[in-house]
Amino acid sequence: MKKPKRICIYPKDIQRITGRSERYGRNIIKEIKMKLNKAPHQFVTIEEFANYAGLEISTIIPYIED
Repeated sequence: MKKPKRICIYPKDIQRITGRSERYGRNIIKEIKMKLNKAPHQFVTIEEFANYAGLEISTIIPYIED
């Protein structure tokens, strides 16, 4: 498994992974932050998104590497 270039996930990444809109990605990030009791300024990691979505990190990494 390749190491990702970054540890944070952004709405555009979620859009590429799911095929849904960027707004959907923003809503997912907001849900994850609420579930994990994160402050609005804190980032969501790739690992946190993978756990939330029920996906393996190795399947996500190709979508976030440019």
